[in-house]
Amino acid sequence: MQISDLPHPDPGVPDTRSGPRFLLWLGRTQLGGQARSLGWGLLHFAGVAGLPFTVGLGVEAVVDRDGTRLLLDGALLFLVGVAIAVGDTMLHRTAVTNWITAAARVQQLLARKTAELGSALTRRVAAGEVVSVSTGDVEKIGWFVEAVSRFLAAAFSVLLICAGLLLYSPSLGVVVAVGVPVLALAVLPLLPRATHRADIQREKAGKATELASDTVAGLRVLRGIGGEELFLGRYREASQEVRRAAVRSARMWALISAVQVLLPGALMVAVIWYGAGLALDGRITVGELVAVFSAVATMLYPLRHFEEIAQAYSFSKPSAKRAARVLALTRGPEAAGTAEPAAAPAPGGDLYDPETGLLAPAGSLTAVVCGDPDLAGRLAERLGGHPAGAPAGTPSVLLGGVALDDLELDVARTLVLVQDKDPVLLSGTLRELFDVPASGAVGAPAALAAARCGDVLDALLQSAPDGVGDPMEARITERGRSLSGGQRQRLALARSLVTDPEVLVLDEPTSAVDSHTEAGIADGVSALRAGRTTVVLASSPLLLDRADRVVLIDGGTVAAVGTHRELLRSEPRYRAVVTRETDGEREPVGPGGGIDGGIDAGIDGGIDGGIDVELKEIEESA
Repeated sequence: MQISDLPHPDPGVPDTRSGPRFLLWLGRTQLGGQARSLGWGLLHFAGVAGLPFTVGLGVEAVVDRDGTRLLLDGALLFLVGVAIAVGDTMLHRTAVTNWITAAARVQQLLARKTAELGSALTRRVAAGEVVSVSTGDVEKIGWFVEAVSRFLAAAFSVLLICAGLLLYSPSLGVVVAVGVPVLALAVLPLLPRATHRADIQREKAGKATELASDTVAGLRVLRGIGGEELFLGRYREASQEVRRAAVRSARMWALISAVQVLLPGALMVAVIWYGAGLALDGRITVGELVAVFSAVATMLYPLRHFEEIAQAYSFSKPSAKRAARVLALTRGPEAAGTAEPAAAPAPGGDLYDPETGLLAPAGSLTAVVCGDPDLAGRLAERLGGHPAGAPAGTPSVLLGGVALDDLELDVARTLVLVQDKDPVLLSGTLRELFDVPASGAVGAPAALAAARCGDVLDALLQSAPDGVGDPMEARITERGRSLSGGQRQRLALARSLVTDPEVLVLDEPTSAVDSHTEAGIADGVSALRAGRTTVVLASSPLLLDRADRVVLIDGGTVAAVGTHRELLRSEPRYRAVVTRETDGEREPVGPGGGIDGGIDAGIDGGIDGGIDVELKEIEESA
């Protein structure tokens, strides 16, 4: 495969049982590239192996004063040089291609897994570890894949040199043939310790990356609570641990390098000493001595690749283990089912959750009130189908009578879109933000208006460079950090409205906005989604009052169904959640209590909550 063919049409299904198995699978997927690299490597190292013998023949021709042999040897030396140059160039080209294609395959696998798990990924694996795997670990894995073909070609050249010496000069060839295995195997006792230290270094570096990533992601919160210095100190200590581990690992690899310099040097001294004695006795010619000396000196080059493959494997093994651990994650037992996917339901079906009894009639705006925010988050994820980490036996949500978990994940996500509590805004222009799969029925202007994003557009234009007059061309920083929490939330809501799915599930879509804006959003969403199924998980009276029906979930099941005002009058549990009524406030029925008190508390709670959010946004902007 060529680099121009990337990305891979299908990265395949990896073997994630262990790090070495993952590396083996990755190698099997690139047999063609490895074969090409090995072929060029054999050409290169065959030229390297033939170089000392060619030099020896040339010396003998000079000693014998044979001009014809010298010319022939010169031509042979030229061919050997061409083989070395061409082989080295193409070996580097094909080996780097293997590196890039392997890294691209791993990154595609990680991207596919991220898309499959969605927001559940960072709940099961630290965000920093995902970053570490997709950057540094991918590089180490690609390094090992690249080094394999060079090592095999180098090993072949070593065997070729030893065999050639045994035939060319048996007396010295035996010495070299016995010494080379000692050179190659001398570092084996040191490799386990070097690998262990490399594993420790990679582990500590991964933790430092996780800490840095998590700190940057929560920088706004840290500044608000004055925790920057605390986390800075933690990162400083983590980075020092990485430095100490790296020094310990480097010392061991330096020792291995020293051994691989010392022992070949000792072999060379032994060959020269023994060979010089043989030449003085007339048992070998000067050309043979030069050839053997050149062969031993040349052998130091391919022997270096023995160290490289050991080092590449020691670094790539923990990286492959981490990548395999991430790639082995699954959404749940149903997601990995072996049955044929079900056909998509007909449009206009009701959404029903058998576990809680929640029913969202088609074409209506249904609000869901949960006293437990964690339960609301899990419910929102389950309504999207294929919930991550769902225990075996969990019933699937039905849309039009068809189980969402029986549909392919892509189909389920097309039918039902879930916006969680903390949606992510990717960096880029506002136009790129709204470049998402959509039905085309809702344009960006209508969605922005429904989400009350007028002030957000003004803020983006003010911060845009000179010459940018269209807010759609204004750029959003990474994760929208230049915007307040309410502004990010409204842009994410507008993006969800643009997609115009058959069913839209919103989890606390207005938790970071003030009450005035929240009322406008409630009107905008209900008008824009008229005739479309919408489920809003919220406890805000302003949103609940616009819903066609409100469902109270208590204890994991549906406890009451009605309108917002009906439930305020008739359901104490609902009133306690919506108005934040305490146990002591539930008893009085006179003025200021009972029904009127509940309604007043609902209004006051909405206003007070809006004021609190406004103050929070002011603090964030400051």
